[in-house]
Amino acid sequence: MQQKLHDFAAKQGLSLPQDASEKLALYADLIWQKKDFLNLTSVAGKEEIFTRHLCDGLAGAAFIDGRARQQGKTRYSVADMGSGAGYIGLTMAMALPQAQVHLVESLEKRRSFMNWAILKLGLKNVSVHCMRLGQKEIETFDFVTERAMGQINDILPLLAPCVKQGGLVLPYQSQPNDAKPELVAGLGLTTQTAAEYVLPGEEKVRYLAVFAH
Repeated sequence: MQQKLHDFAAKQGLSLPQDASEKLALYADLIWQKKDFLNLTSVAGKEEIFTRHLCDGLAGAAFIDGRARQQGKTRYSVADMGSGAGYIGLTMAMALPQAQVHLVESLEKRRSFMNWAILKLGLKNVSVHCMRLGQKEIETFDFVTERAMGQINDILPLLAPCVKQGGLVLPYQSQPNDAKPELVAGLGLTTQTAAEYVLPGEEKVRYLAVFAH
């Protein structure tokens, strides 16, 4: 499975750090170990953790890495909203050591799992935050990601205040872009072309919607 991760990342244009695939494999083990006790995932086998969850994170990491390079950024911040068990954010932290990754999650048991995983993985570029979006002001970030928090027109107003001027909001979507144009404009955002990818073993095209501040 480690080779599949490398192959998928390479297909997206992302070169993984030398130790990333080993850490991702350990992370999958940690998820598998705690999945029933903490209700982390419904997958039937460990391989699905790689192909359904970690590769989703790698697809986002590849896009962020490419856009950061275009902008000449060698250091930048990423916030993953509604992180859950950290599938997106922790994967990005392992794939992008140059990024400072913030995992935002309101449920205590999932925050505890992520903090435990961070210690087990020895990650230094990631932190966990307890908050509910929209309830208080939050610092802003260069890139803001989100997966499975809800409908795009409901969650975009919560994500927009979290991104820096010149930054990007990147929701994972099943369609290229379902956001209402008037909503996007009212939030001070502009819609860019969505990134497309296909997970290993699938034919369905998935999308990373892109909104620029």
